[in-house]
Amino acid sequence: MAAAHTMLCMGVACAQTYPSKVVRIITTAPGSGTELAARLIARGLTASFGQQVIVDNRGIIGVEITAKSPPDGYTILHYTSPVWLLHLMQEVRWDAQRDFATITLASRTPNIIVVHPSLPVNSVKQLIDLARRQPDEINYAAGTLGASAHLSTELFASMAGIRLVRVSYKGSGPAVNDLLAGQVQLMFPAAGTITGHVKSGRLRALAVTTAEPTPLAPGLPTVAQAGLAGYESVSLSGYFAPAKTPAPIIQRLSQEIGRIVNDAEHKQRMAGLGMELMNSTPDGFAEMIRAETARLSGVFKNARREK
Repeated sequence: MAAAHTMLCMGVACAQTYPSKVVRIITTAPGSGTELAARLIARGLTASFGQQVIVDNRGIIGVEITAKSPPDGYTILHYTSPVWLLHLMQEVRWDAQRDFATITLASRTPNIIVVHPSLPVNSVKQLIDLARRQPDEINYAAGTLGASAHLSTELFASMAGIRLVRVSYKGSGPAVNDLLAGQVQLMFPAAGTITGHVKSGRLRALAVTTAEPTPLAPGLPTVAQAGLAGYESVSLSGYFAPAKTPAPIIQRLSQEIGRIVNDAEHKQRMAGLGMELMNSTPDGFAEMIRAETARLSGVFKNARREK
């Protein structure tokens, strides 16, 4: 009885005094839109909390670090789909639904199919036809394994019945650099990271991966419109805390982050980077993860694992 009372008091007291020290947001490697969004959120939370909120760039290892951190709200995670989808392709040391408490969905970003100009294709249909004639000869930049650029390409290959060669990188920056240099031929990067190179003519854009055309990539057809019916893939990011973090702290974080992402100035700044900001309830985010995992599990159960 005493132990239960102590645990209850800890939750209530933590919520009433939270935060009383520095809060750490663990996120992706430097240079990504996700990282920049985390820094802007950290700035807003610092102002709201009256306590410093810092960003800690750890990359994919940060997911495991967060899962093993104390469930007190002082270490949270801002990350993309590898948190809940990477286990479909390889063994990981965490379980998204067991080891984390969802806080809120944070952003939705379309991907764009881009090719190096040396690849002789100008449309999705031409890309699929060429890949069918030349299985295992077209290589694509994956960025981090399990990230959106990787998952979007694997979904495309599975639905189109083609075989592409994955070239993995530690982040989207090095992957885009090799694409620009012609070391790889194909990539499905987030819109905000690539539009400048498309406008300059250094890369050729074929389609966007959203279900509907997007103003973030004006004039481009969707993959479904361009010849692969039913295709849809977007980059999603959200905030997580270690499992068993007190519910009042989760609610406080969800509300504060939601207030920041709904700020008109903040939305406009992130739209310039190709990101559509959004928020959700903790339960709504958890349900989205369950639904997306179920939708994609069949597609990726036979995906080639990283050797």
